[in-house]
Amino acid sequence: MRKLAIGIATSGALALTGLLAPVASAATSADLVFSAVTVNSGKAVAVGTTATVKVPVTYTLTRPSDLTIDYQTTFAGVLLYRGTLSRMANEIDPEDDAPTCTTTATTDTTVTESCKETLAIEPENLYSASDATTWKAAGLYSKIDQDDDDSDGHISIDYDYDAWGPLGSGVQIKRTAKLTVNASPEPVKKGGTITVTGKLTRANWETGTYTGYTSQKATLQFRAKSATSYTTVKTVTSGTGGALKTTTKATKDGYYRYVFAGTTTTGSATVAGDYIDVR
Repeated sequence: MRKLAIGIATSGALALTGLLAPVASAATSADLVFSAVTVNSGKAVAVGTTATVKVPVTYTLTRPSDLTIDYQTTFAGVLLYRGTLSRMANEIDPEDDAPTCTTTATTDTTVTESCKETLAIEPENLYSASDATTWKAAGLYSKIDQDDDDSDGHISIDYDYDAWGPLGSGVQIKRTAKLTVNASPEPVKKGGTITVTGKLTRANWETGTYTGYTSQKATLQFRAKSATSYTTVKTVTSGTGGALKTTTKATKDGYYRYVFAGTTTTGSATVAGDYIDVR
């Protein structure tokens, strides 16, 4: 995907905020108002170890009628951050596609737009378990003036950067969870004992792997062969390495599965049922 200059501008500005106090003056700050900011329809986002997760963002932007935002030299959008606005511990910038905005109202001095954008959350940009938390949203405006002379002997880059936040309720970013299940023996006599094993793991962003999630409750469920829904059999607690293990009596042909409801830092997970033939 192409990377908009907005991503370059934002990354550069945010890098500076980690070193310097923000420098902004009322004379140069853009008069923008971001409102009704909603990230992922208010739902949590689970991120694994490899796949980029696309997150929809909607918001209302009110800008001066004489301010042009062309997404070439001037930019506006919404970013996510952790920490404070002036000292971000981590941030997710709009880098790929410009927002889509539709004008909804105008006055002599302002234009109000309804905007949609997509933020791409890449696992490689989530550095530690601390990133599994509630992220805040901020509106941003950036303007770049760049001058390259023909000899390639000089370059001049000047930019203005403004950010407003936190906006809306932000979004919870969680670690993706995975489950496995195996019911045995098969076939089994009616009334016999079935052992159902499995494993609960979750994404470790530091290592790029899935590791065992211990001391967590998972629900064992059963669906008869002729049924359309599952019923709860019992609750099992994950042990070393996320291991799950329990026993139950065989009554009829059907499917066994584990279900994990999730936690404040880890998403929910459900595994496809494992079929048992009861004779």
